[in-house]
Amino acid sequence: MSASALEGVSGHQPKVGMALAAAIEDGPSHAYLFRGPAGSGKRNLARAFAADILATGSPDPGETRRRALLDPSPHPDLVWLKPVGMSHAVADVREQIIHQAPLSPFEGRNRVFVIEAADQLNEESQNAMLKTLEEPPPHAHLILLAADGEAVLATVASRCQLVELDPLSVEMVEAELGTLATPDRARAAARLARGDLDRARLLANDRGQRIRDAVAGMMAASAADELAESPWMPLLNLAKQSGEEAGAEVSDVLDAESKEGIKHTKKEVEEATRRAQRRARTAVLDLSLSLAASWARDWAAVLSAAPEVIFNTDRREQLEAEADGMRLDTARSTVELIAATRSSFKLNVSEELALEALCYRMTRLLNPV
Repeated sequence: MSASALEGVSGHQPKVGMALAAAIEDGPSHAYLFRGPAGSGKRNLARAFAADILATGSPDPGETRRRALLDPSPHPDLVWLKPVGMSHAVADVREQIIHQAPLSPFEGRNRVFVIEAADQLNEESQNAMLKTLEEPPPHAHLILLAADGEAVLATVASRCQLVELDPLSVEMVEAELGTLATPDRARAAARLARGDLDRARLLANDRGQRIRDAVAGMMAASAADELAESPWMPLLNLAKQSGEEAGAEVSDVLDAESKEGIKHTKKEVEEATRRAQRRARTAVLDLSLSLAASWARDWAAVLSAAPEVIFNTDRREQLEAEADGMRLDTARSTVELIAATRSSFKLNVSEELALEALCYRMTRLLNPV
């Protein structure tokens, strides 16, 4: 067992690893905000940091680290709060963080509370935590993880020590993918992920390939003015499937908790399931539009004779064939159309109508009369 859990996970974020190791030496702060893009390693660093905090003063540091590093962890002094569905429930924040923080450690001298996706805490939940952050018990350490720092209230962020994580380089991501995919697919997945290792792993696997194929089909059909087969539907079906699977997983978890004595009302289960379904469905659609924008950017790269900046490196021949005869300003305008549609999804628009409208707008733009 390593003398420090941080040593094994900080290779991609060496500056952060050094800062957190120094915090262990000097005595950790009562609250931290780990802010960085998705896939930058926030969870792994937080778990390792929590393990080292708990090991400090423990009669058996090695065993303490071992249990703290498990996911889920059986260590009684590590509380890890994840959102259920689209957001955290206020009741969970109160019960697992606010009410638990004052309690003395079961082992050792520290307790650690990690809030994953703290940027999905609503305003009520964040305000409820203010007193805990302002007057923390000496044994309690809070670690908030956020991809969107602006979604964390300034009153909360100001009471935390900020830990900034950088996106991973394409080379790092590609190396991490290893044997998950062929070299060509891994290279494209790493470039398309833009520093997000989790996204790269998805794009490298079969599900990710199905999403990429559906996006490529939609873009090709729009460029060729062939929309009779509704090429946006495969994306919607993949998103729906992901939502159904995520909802089923949440429902199974809540059912298992009920069997263990943690009761949930029918309404709570239904709401949590719907939130999980929407979150997963929206994630696939957002990823799809991000990939569509990358496809249009690749058209522009081809037209600019800049193949070195192509994202879809494994589909260069298809991109070149589609871009033949296309205007550079048209390709760039297509990126803007996709970005506008992506933003509209935040307004609870009809996803099917939005994608259909996007395809017809791209077709008109790419095929002027």
